[in-house]
Order: sequence, then structure tokens, then C-alpha cells
Amino acid sequence: MPPDNARRGFLRSSIAIVPATALAAAGHSQPPATSTAPHAPAAVAPTHAGPYQPAFFHPDEYAFVNAAVARLIPADDTGPGGVETGVPEFIDRQMDAAFGHAAIWYMQGPFVDSPPEFGYQGKLPPRDVYRAGIAATDGWCRQQFGGKRFAQLDADQQDEVLRGLESGKIALADVAAKTFFAFLLQNTKEGYLSDPIHGGNRNAGAWKMIGFPGARADFADWVGRPGERYPLPPVSIAGPQG
Repeated sequence: MPPDNARRGFLRSSIAIVPATALAAAGHSQPPATSTAPHAPAAVAPTHAGPYQPAFFHPDEYAFVNAAVARLIPADDTGPGGVETGVPEFIDRQMDAAFGHAAIWYMQGPFVDSPPEFGYQGKLPPRDVYRAGIAATDGWCRQQFGGKRFAQLDADQQDEVLRGLESGKIALADVAAKTFFAFLLQNTKEGYLSDPIHGGNRNAGAWKMIGFPGARADFADWVGRPGERYPLPPVSIAGPQG
């Protein structure tokens, strides 16, 4: 996990990891990324008249996602964090989309341990990885921290747990800690940098921070002006973002 003061560099490196389609058109991807299934629900620009109500995660699970996202991409003087830009909403929405159901992945056996370059080889679709991973991590936290769930820990303790998941030092039942963390980190990056139409990157906050223009259709006037800051605000698939 990157220290808070290295967040901009972390996000810049993330752009090379998150597919370009995720930046402008959404993250239904696994490492390596996949495309959207033909029968996947159409993306509809989310409204924020009131607090988002998760459709997949139970309240304790959603509290975990919020707490984890807040540590993976915290808010600072550089720009908004993952929670402020709606990344937990993005992840919740993905659980009922093609990605969450692994709708277009080959999910038949045999299920064997494989090098990372072969991609995800598990038998559980991502939504089940999240459900099992959150339950097991909260159970581990209750044993180690006097009955407290992950969301109830302080920031340093949460960082310690996330590092344990990332390294595999924490052993979880029913799902590999590294697998769970990999999905959580990848989806957090995708939600932070994706088009706002999918629930994350609210008000294009991440795009504004890094100077990404979004889904604008015409850059002809800027082709011959390298190094100049693009002055216009980013545009979502759903329209201008202010």
C-alpha cells in the first residue's frame, strides 16, 4: 500500500494498469480486463439526491468496503479520495453487473494454483469472493482486535490488515487473502478512474485532479500543443461534469 503522501504517483502508475476503456467507459474488468457482456445491465448515470443505498452488500459489508477504500485512496490536499468520489457505490454496482457474476469468464474446472500472468483461476465469481473475503477478514479482526470489525479499527490498524491481505500473511477461510485484496484494489482503482456514469469518480473528481479530459469527442485544436494544460472541464459519457 502506498503512503498517503505518494497518492498522486500511485494514481499515475494506476493509469497504466487500468485499461483505457475503464477510464472512459467503465470497469467490468478482471486482471486481465474483460469487456462488457451483451446482456449486462446498461449503464445509467447515478443520481445523488440522497445517500446511496447498496443493492448487493449488507450494511456491515458496505461499511468494510467504505473503510477499505478510504485507506487505499485517502483524501488529501491533492484531491478527493475514493469514498468522496463514490468508489464504494461503483463496487456495489459491479457486483450485480457482468463482472460480479463473472458472466463472460470461463468458470469451469479444473481449479488449480497458477502464476498471476494467467489471470484469475478461482471457482468463485467476484461477488462471492467479496462476500467470503469480507466475512473472513472481519472474523480475523474480531479475534485480533478485541471483537472489533475492520471498519471499527483505527487507520493504522486498518493499514496493517490490508498489508496482511496483500502479502498473504493473513490466512482467510474459503478464499485466498491475496485474491480478495487483488479484486478490492483493482476495483478501487477502476471506480476512482472510470467514467462517472458507473457510480465512481463522482463529479469527475479524479479526472479533474489528474487533468484527464474524459469522453470529449474532438481534440483537433490541441494536437499540436504538447505540454499545455487542457483548460476545459472533463466530459462524462453522460455529459459535462462541471
